[in-house]
Amino acid sequence: MDHSPPHTRVPEILLTSEGRGWSGLAADFVLFPSGVISDVPGGEMHGLGMHYGPPVNAYCRCGGRKMHRLQKPGDIDIVPAGVGGTWEDEADARILSLRIFPWLINQVAEELDRDPSTIELLPQFQLRDARIEGIAWAIKADLEADTPSDPLYIELLANALAVRLIEIGSGSQHSGANGNAPKLSARQLKLLTDFIESNLDQKLHLADLAAVAGVGVTRLKTLFRNSTGAPVHQYVIRRRVEYARAMMETSSIPASEIALAAGFAHQSHMTSTMRRVLGQTPSEIARQSSDFRPKLQTSA
Repeated sequence: MDHSPPHTRVPEILLTSEGRGWSGLAADFVLFPSGVISDVPGGEMHGLGMHYGPPVNAYCRCGGRKMHRLQKPGDIDIVPAGVGGTWEDEADARILSLRIFPWLINQVAEELDRDPSTIELLPQFQLRDARIEGIAWAIKADLEADTPSDPLYIELLANALAVRLIEIGSGSQHSGANGNAPKLSARQLKLLTDFIESNLDQKLHLADLAAVAGVGVTRLKTLFRNSTGAPVHQYVIRRRVEYARAMMETSSIPASEIALAAGFAHQSHMTSTMRRVLGQTPSEIARQSSDFRPKLQTSA
């Protein structure tokens, strides 16, 4: 008879943001084995957990509330800072755990001209929220990527998550943009675009761009989209791609050097981004350019 101790199953972190230098936000994608009781003490960060995979019967106790529920994909639990709880799943469950610092919530609230003291986050179970779900999927995709995104992209996601939690905590909804939506002044937009062009080879941060424009981080995000029609992160990626393509078409600099000059982590990062944005790889662009140059010389 086997008298060895039974195998102890513990939660397994499959993906993590640890070591990526994120600010104000942290994330783990965790496998919780069936029957494992997860006792979470109240911490200094607000927590959100979103369920992935097949539905799972689960029990939870948090903030004086108890619930036995069928946990479905996209279900979100919100656990405010300082509130502990207990969760137990009847089958293996995969959860994306997001944690956001209260200071980021307060900072964004002040930029939105809201009093942080009036925002009250309460424990919630099985919340369905398309905006939070979209942010969660984007964060999970970044954790899965071989090359982490620019800090600017993660800061935008953290900012968007903070805005949504402020709306939930204050019981308000943010209205969409309209024809009279505020925009950056011509001077602010030129200062920003010039700054971006001059620093494409650097890691850009929202705080730096906001300082250049002389506005708050949250307001910058809205004003920039209203002014250019694109989120600031997408604008920066497009400019990096266009800068890299121009260098390939007009110089013989090695692709590895062009990648760094354009602000990409490495050559393969540049290749995958150009394929996604342009539908072409650097080698295809270089081949087209080399085919075209002799024709120019011949016609001269």
